[in-house]
Formats: sequence, C-alpha cells, structure tokens
Amino acid sequence: MHPHAHSHRPQEDTATSGPGVSPARVPRERAGAARELLRRDGAVVLTGHENTPDALVVAAAQVIGDRLRELYPHRVRTSHDGGPVHLHADSFDLVVDIGGVPHRRRHPDEDLVLVQCVRPALQGGDSFALDAYAFVDALASTDPALHSFLHGSDVDLYGAWADLRGLPARPRVGRHVEFTRTGRRVVRRTDGALPLHRDPDTEHIRTQLARLNDAVHGIEPSLPRFRVAEGDILVLDNYRCWHGRDGHTGERTVRILTARSAEAG
Repeated sequence: MHPHAHSHRPQEDTATSGPGVSPARVPRERAGAARELLRRDGAVVLTGHENTPDALVVAAAQVIGDRLRELYPHRVRTSHDGGPVHLHADSFDLVVDIGGVPHRRRHPDEDLVLVQCVRPALQGGDSFALDAYAFVDALASTDPALHSFLHGSDVDLYGAWADLRGLPARPRVGRHVEFTRTGRRVVRRTDGALPLHRDPDTEHIRTQLARLNDAVHGIEPSLPRFRVAEGDILVLDNYRCWHGRDGHTGERTVRILTARSAEAG
C-alpha cells in the first residue's frame, strides 16, 4: 500500500526563491504575458475584466488557450466577518444526477483555479499563496519523515466529507504528492484527508496529517500578502500553488471557477 516514492521527477520551473508567492498583475489584454507568468510563478492576477461570471470563462480561455479541456460550474462564496482560510488546493470529487444523467460538477484533478473578487472586504481579507513544490522539496532536509509521508502514503483524500450528498461512497485513494501521466507533479492540500479504512498505519497517518497541518499553519504568517481588487481575477496552478486568505470584517464575495487542461491527470 505504501511503496517507495517516485525516484524520477521531471524538471519543473520553480523560479521563486522561497515558498511565498506574490502574483504579478497583468492587464487582460496581455494574455501571452499572463500565460508565461502563470507557468513561471504558478499564479497571476488578471486586471481589467468586467465584474461578471462571464469574465471567468473568458479569463480561463485566455490563460489556458487551446489546452483547455473542461470547465466546471461557477461557485459563489460570500462570508460575513469571516475567519481566516488556511492554505489549500482546490480539489473535490462531485457528480450529481440531473434528469437521470450524471453531471460532473467538480473533479479531483482540476489543475487550474480562477477566483474573481466580486466584493472586497471592508477590512482584512488579504490573500496569500505558497509554492507547494518549494515547500515540499524543503521538507526533504528539514523534515524527512513528513516528506516521506507525503510521497509514500496512501490516504482517503475526501474521507472526512463522506456524509456530503453527491460525494462518491467509494474512497478516493491517493497521495499528497503524485505525478500525472503527462509528467506534471501534483501537490495536494485538503482538510478532507483521512487514513484508509483499517489501514494498519492509521495512527502514523493521523499523526503525519496533524504534523502537516501544523507545518502549513506555521508558515502562513510569514507569507507575503496581496490584495485582489474588485473585478480582479487570481489565476492559480492548482497542482503547484496553495492559497488562503486572512480573516476580515464586513462582507466579502468571490466567484470561483475550476478547470482542467490537457496536462491534467
């Protein structure tokens, strides 16, 4: 169940010197520059789009281009005097039945996420992002046990959410760090992960999951903050960059669109 981690890793462009990411801001007219910055840094902020749901679809087409394979339904998130949202990668496995026909609304391997600021908070709510490739690579020397766990232990990625309607009853087994068949590295971060049923390593896995949470929460205060203005669209490589935000006062609303490209799993 827990064979050795991959011994071969394809080369990746990790231009940032540390784990914190400060996305460049690019006008919507410079789609080519936005694509390059997304490839280089794992995140970019698009400016100048209309504050509408259609803008997310247009932005997805701009930054993904002819590699775009699937878009999933928009999600609107409004929070009032919200607490912090910890670092995470968007990931879910949700299929619904509409008129007897199954429709996928979320995919475990969505590799791009776009977040548009509809209404910024009156105070607080600044965003932060982390280069998970750099974070995980550093663990090889700073915390080898956690590094080995992330690469070598199977977990039920959404086991903590098993009671949600629409979520498959069958466990979704995976590791926090894996590679797609096209050679892309995926570094997952979800609070839905649990040990597999009757896994003999259950206690070890629970311990390592708790240690991962502690490590992630511990690095958040040191990450650079950036503010996404009304209408701006934050685009993230969901395989590489984890994102979160600070707590805020007042109302804050965002639209979220996830997508799969030709390089997805």
